[in-house]
Amino acid sequence: MAAKKKADARPIVALIAFLVVALCVYFVLLSRTAIGLISDGGVVGIGLGVGVIVLPLLGVWMVVSTLRSGIEHQRMVAAAQDLGRDLDVDDLPRRPSGRIEKDAALELFEQVKVEWEADPSDWVSTYRIARAYDYAGDRSRAREMMRRAAEQYRAAKAEQRS
Repeated sequence: MAAKKKADARPIVALIAFLVVALCVYFVLLSRTAIGLISDGGVVGIGLGVGVIVLPLLGVWMVVSTLRSGIEHQRMVAAAQDLGRDLDVDDLPRRPSGRIEKDAALELFEQVKVEWEADPSDWVSTYRIARAYDYAGDRSRAREMMRRAAEQYRAAKAEQRS
């Protein structure tokens, strides 16, 4: 079996960088508008200005948390691949849209569930079941399990350092 060629990540990284810069410019403009409203001194202007100043703060928090999450998930993928335990779905039947057939995804989920139930404290098993939930179409449980996998991954990394 030939090794899979790793995709060039530069275009997506450039797009993410562009979007982050565009959001930063938007947040600065929004903040200037908020400061202008507050400096006008009217009760309505101050109220609107305070409300508008919250938007860039929320936006910065969302961008930072999304980027941190994405970077951590990419590190988890790489670590699982290094351990030879990444979820291989290349041979599963797919719909014309590219999604895995429902029956195959459910069968994969059942296999991974048995592995996870054997050791739910293993971050790789939790990561694998999160991916299996996603393939099976249960996005809310997939997000919940990926959060748990990330916590376990951070704990495992901290344990390795000490």
